[in-house]
Amino acid sequence: MSSTCDHPHHYHHHHHHHRHKMEKYKVMGGLRLASRDGDDGEGDGSATRRWNCSIISFIHSSRRQSGSRSLFFVGINASDINYSAGRYDPSVKPPFDAGFEGIGEVVGLGLSASSRYTVGDTVAYFGSGAFAEYTVVPAKEAVPVPAVKPEFLTLLVSGATAYIALKRLGDLAKGETVLVTAAAGGTGQFAVQFAKQAGCHVIGTCSTNEKAGFLKSIGCDRPINYTAEDLAKTLRKEYPQGIDVVYESVGGSVLELALNSLANKGRLIVIGFISGYQSASGIPPFKGGTLPVKLLQKSASIRGFFLPHFLGDYREALSSMIQMFAKGKLVCEVDCGDLAEEGKFVGLDAVFRAVDYMYAGRNLGKVVVEVAPPSVSNSKL
Repeated sequence: MSSTCDHPHHYHHHHHHHRHKMEKYKVMGGLRLASRDGDDGEGDGSATRRWNCSIISFIHSSRRQSGSRSLFFVGINASDINYSAGRYDPSVKPPFDAGFEGIGEVVGLGLSASSRYTVGDTVAYFGSGAFAEYTVVPAKEAVPVPAVKPEFLTLLVSGATAYIALKRLGDLAKGETVLVTAAAGGTGQFAVQFAKQAGCHVIGTCSTNEKAGFLKSIGCDRPINYTAEDLAKTLRKEYPQGIDVVYESVGGSVLELALNSLANKGRLIVIGFISGYQSASGIPPFKGGTLPVKLLQKSASIRGFFLPHFLGDYREALSSMIQMFAKGKLVCEVDCGDLAEEGKFVGLDAVFRAVDYMYAGRNLGKVVVEVAPPSVSNSKL
């Protein structure tokens, strides 16, 4: 973001004299990925996550369209390390700003944004550069939300992915069987609930009994703790007819199993493959040699889903989910790291721990970091 600063030398001239001119300059701190040290070194992705980051403050000339907001919560996504490893868009080279989503209060406004928002409004934001204490967001990219609650943050990427993917690619019909992998995770929890709302029988995989209990509580018909039960055997025995729809985010052997478990006309929706994100290539091993045969024999399909391709569905999805949440019809489970070794995820420094915690499969619900805007920055605004 600092690269859009028109005149770097203004830093010296203005940050004393023009504090009151919100229109003109903001001081911000953010998490900036400075370089990819040893990116393909160990092949387990730990190097990819050991981001060489600098927490920086910089002056940003705010464009007329935008509002600056103080961030209170930022969301952790599996995609954070794909983006940082340059897999989504290899043209994005460090340094760049990390993070995809945040929620907070508006602290300053550009001219045209002031017709839509006032200082103190709560907005959410889905776009890059969210790991920051203050950030400038084009008004059209901000979404008003009822309150600065981390629950609303869960809807921005995780909820929207489940809502739109199942609606557009799932073709869910009442009575169908839906398998959700990583069901107690950030997006899995929503896939379970939306599939239940569509009248489906829902199976959810998870790694602990605590998570299985959580899945029961949100309506999952058959939670399977794959560390205690053999997933392949259980599916074969209990679902001999096969699975109609799979909401898949794990990849690797789980994807293979899901593919082999599809019913006739089954749909496998790929929203991610977290098991491979930590490998050097970012892709889990998948031998697709017999894939055309398998698809043909069952008239089955595999459908990929990448949220930025479905932005036309985004606002409707978000407002619909916000209404459900308000009526108590949607559980948005948040994991702020209360049970993590070093405690709750607070402050930008905790982003690293939060990403590792998610990759270790420790989270129940959506991993969220609380970012308290520093009082220092407030005094400079």
